[in-house]
Amino acid sequence: MIGLKVSFLFLFLRLLITLHFDIDTEMNSTKDRVDLYIEALIFAAEYALSVEEIRSATNNTFGQKFSIKDIEKHLSTISAKYESDEFAIHLIPIAQGYMFMTKSRYHKIIGDYLRQNEKKRLSKSAMETLSIVAYKQPITKSGIESIRGVGCDYAVQKLLEKELVEIKGRHEGPGRPLLYGTTIKFLNHFGIKDTKELPNLKEFETVENTIGEEVES
Repeated sequence: MIGLKVSFLFLFLRLLITLHFDIDTEMNSTKDRVDLYIEALIFAAEYALSVEEIRSATNNTFGQKFSIKDIEKHLSTISAKYESDEFAIHLIPIAQGYMFMTKSRYHKIIGDYLRQNEKKRLSKSAMETLSIVAYKQPITKSGIESIRGVGCDYAVQKLLEKELVEIKGRHEGPGRPLLYGTTIKFLNHFGIKDTKELPNLKEFETVENTIGEEVES
């Protein structure tokens, strides 16, 4: 009976050692491919992830502290990998973070698909209002209306609902009206890192609306 107990304990300890070895081996192998985990994280995110957000998630997953330089090194490796013609997407810095985006050569097929399936887009008045906010932010409703020459309550409300603009604070003038500015979602939608990348107004005469079919404002 004693011999049986000893044999059982021996087998149990051997199993624990084997499991511990397998886990360590898997984690060591995993740590060599941190870039794959970062790829998965960026791919799954709904918005551009900052280096700090990636670092925090990576630290939690692996139980160790990666430096900003470590993460930037992995991002550089991922970026170089996806520059290959074998991939239709690439990793780009956008909105103070990183996001996978389709390469420009494939934009046409995506545009064709979106035109077939997209929901109603912003009205002309909403697009005009969004353009004014983007170039003049932070700006009040009265400021927008002075440029457009018409009321903008409905347009601003729609932009707030779509999370393309947000309240940035209050003006110091009489009545302290609300100030509006663009959001991270706005940057993600138009594929720019910040509003400094917006084209100069002199570079175009009209802004083409590419978010579906126009509706009444």
